[in-house]
Amino acid sequence: MHSIKNTRLLDVLNNKPVDRTPIWIMRQAGRYLPEYLETRQRAGDFMTLASTPDLACEVTLQPIRRFSLDAAILFSDILTVPDAMGLGLYFAAGEGPRFKNPTRTPEDIKQLATPDPETELRYVMDAVRLIRRELNDSVPLIGFAGSPWTVATYMVEGSGSKEYVHIKKLMYGDENALHLLLSKIASTTIAYLRAQADAGAQTLMVFDTWGGILTPRAYQAFSLHYMQKIVTALRESHASIPITLFTKNGGMWLPDIARTGCNAVGVDWTVDLRDARALTQDRVALQGNLDPGVLYGSRVKIKEEVHRVLESYGAGERHIFNLGHGIHQYIDPDNVEFMIETVHELSPAFHAD
Repeated sequence: MHSIKNTRLLDVLNNKPVDRTPIWIMRQAGRYLPEYLETRQRAGDFMTLASTPDLACEVTLQPIRRFSLDAAILFSDILTVPDAMGLGLYFAAGEGPRFKNPTRTPEDIKQLATPDPETELRYVMDAVRLIRRELNDSVPLIGFAGSPWTVATYMVEGSGSKEYVHIKKLMYGDENALHLLLSKIASTTIAYLRAQADAGAQTLMVFDTWGGILTPRAYQAFSLHYMQKIVTALRESHASIPITLFTKNGGMWLPDIARTGCNAVGVDWTVDLRDARALTQDRVALQGNLDPGVLYGSRVKIKEEVHRVLESYGAGERHIFNLGHGIHQYIDPDNVEFMIETVHELSPAFHAD
């Protein structure tokens, strides 16, 4: 194991004291950065950018070069998994991701391929290896995947959705077929995350973007159950790798998420960290949860809101500063830098000497 120069994120995940609150940003490699837009244009399209290791490495490193962040996150997409399962991912101009072959029937589900992460998804593993080499242990690298429920939603809908017609038809019409689909995605995701860890990712995160559209019973059965499977499987193969789970709009389920055995729970901006901390009883680290919209505000406002987030968590060693979801493309990078510097300035007061 190489010695990482900046261990703050890993220390918090492993419940060790730190001098200040670590910070990284969801979607930190993204369209708000001019250098990202330049690389994206050079790539020609999003999939080329995500599936060319040199380019994925370049955009992963851009925010690390520009800002004083405590972690890099692999530049990829949660939909690389269903693409490798044979759904034919493409990005329509101005419409986001789409699949040529959505998965809608029990027959479709039975025919799904179970890809080998070092074959069909080798470009991701090559990117992880390259990023680790280029980071030269300056900061840790976060690997990630989408939750089985979120990935299934895209696979069944065929694109993003507002009504979730097809996935809810499947859920309330053929529960067994949906469980088969989720099991297949969970197995693929476990193999995929294990391969990322083997390639050099030092901590792993599962993004459950659509868990918050479910009823409490359905959340337990179709989302949390499969995230639990992932945590359990990773614990068996990679006992020491820290795992973070994040369900958007999942504030009411924080105690259940914390009981999976994960190291940290991501919290969106709809929950006060004080409440989240009480609900999870300090058994996990909490990651979040500044509203990205704050970064449209004045510096006075940004400083005020950063302090509010730090204060809502309070004194203690188990807070990772982040946004409550991904950064918006229209945000000024100078405001991002100011937010990061403000966390550096204000957070030591919340840590023991």
